[in-house]
Amino acid sequence: MMDPAGWAALLEASSIGAWMRTSARAYPLVNLAHLLGLVLLVGPILLLDLRLLGFGRRLPLDAVSALLIPWCIVGLLLLLGSGVLLFAADATPLFSNTLLRVKLLLIGLGTGNAWCSTASGRPASPTGTGARRLPAASRSPCPSCAGSWRP
Repeated sequence: MMDPAGWAALLEASSIGAWMRTSARAYPLVNLAHLLGLVLLVGPILLLDLRLLGFGRRLPLDAVSALLIPWCIVGLLLLLGSGVLLFAADATPLFSNTLLRVKLLLIGLGTGNAWCSTASGRPASPTGTGARRLPAASRSPCPSCAGSWRP
């Protein structure tokens, strides 16, 4: 079984890694896709967090969630795909970077938090209309959730 550093070296030596390093357009375009993914992920998270904190109460929380969560998923998938490509360009030195490991840990925690929040089966609001304010225990993770996605 290969260690993670070996996988990073293998990825960097692959044709994808070589393409990302040698193409004049690949790295900048993938970097733009990564930035777009970040916007598509963080923007809806911030809007949803504001709604959970009580702003825009006339908008039903279920409807806001149904509109924004798919954009978060698209953003996360775009970030993951483009992130692997960007990593492939320089995988060996990046693998030993402590900040990258912290970033990956925060991404994992943020994704786990989002999954737990949506998979818990709790209704988005007590009435489903967003008319009543959520309990403090449901609102408290909101600012930390948005903060965990910071690059």
